[in-house]
Amino acid sequence: MNQEVIENIDKTNATKAYINKIRDQIIDKQASKLFEDLKWLQLEDISLNKSDLFPTVLTGKGEKVLLIHGFDSCFLEFRRLTPYLKKNNKLIIPDLYGFGFCPRSSGNKYGFKYLMKHLNSVLNYFSKNHSIGLIGASMGGALALELARQNPKKVNKLLLLSPAGLAGKNPKILWPFNHFGACFLRQPFVRKALCRQAFADPKNSVGPAEEQIASIHLKVPGWQSSLADFAADGGVSDCGLPKPTQPLKIILGKYDRIIPKAEKEKTKINYNSNIEIATNSGHLPHLEEPKLVAEAWERFKE
Repeated sequence: MNQEVIENIDKTNATKAYINKIRDQIIDKQASKLFEDLKWLQLEDISLNKSDLFPTVLTGKGEKVLLIHGFDSCFLEFRRLTPYLKKNNKLIIPDLYGFGFCPRSSGNKYGFKYLMKHLNSVLNYFSKNHSIGLIGASMGGALALELARQNPKKVNKLLLLSPAGLAGKNPKILWPFNHFGACFLRQPFVRKALCRQAFADPKNSVGPAEEQIASIHLKVPGWQSSLADFAADGGVSDCGLPKPTQPLKIILGKYDRIIPKAEKEKTKINYNSNIEIATNSGHLPHLEEPKLVAEAWERFKE
């Protein structure tokens, strides 16, 4: 076994050890419950390192649904939506490549094409016999659109939750500014401010549980380097068109303060007939109005 493989196994083990350490410290009971369904999958065609394993929550029974979280987040983002959807659906909730609790392996690169490579591997793993549905939140909405365009026969419908990255073009943030940005994003006051900004009513919606989950993955080995690499690649942007051929719904939070105004307007122009407004939500309808989101998904079956 060569040294690189050994190092990557060590990083996976370190990530698992970190999860085991913090899972009993989780304040939010629904988040804690998700850890019980966490599996480690070995996927094909994603990494140069065959030793890599990828954290994925598998729960529920019924039609398969792939849930894709947003930027600098993890599977815990769907903690409040899961109890509603798992009754009638088999939920597949991976941590995106280079995000959340995903082990970062030496020699790997991180950016849009690698995110898509990972998601295609997940889709291939679970859609061998039947097409599946997609739910994408924030940046995950843009990724869901691209995944559906690339796989018209493997994806049967999409629900996007305050999708980000549908319009505009992000600049590539090169060294050393990409690392400066990641260091800034790590600061507790920044995490707290962004967490509060994401909710429609932060005074009543944001407390220690939400702030804990917003930062809980920052100590995963390689967090800063993978985020900096992602920024240097240009992130995820300009993914709104062309429209996928599958049935599509979009839920926008009425009080979303995360997505730039120009991008929201462009999304409304391109997808006006597909949009529903979550009147009590900011950027996170799946956390603020999970029942509304679940009902919107179930209406796909009617």
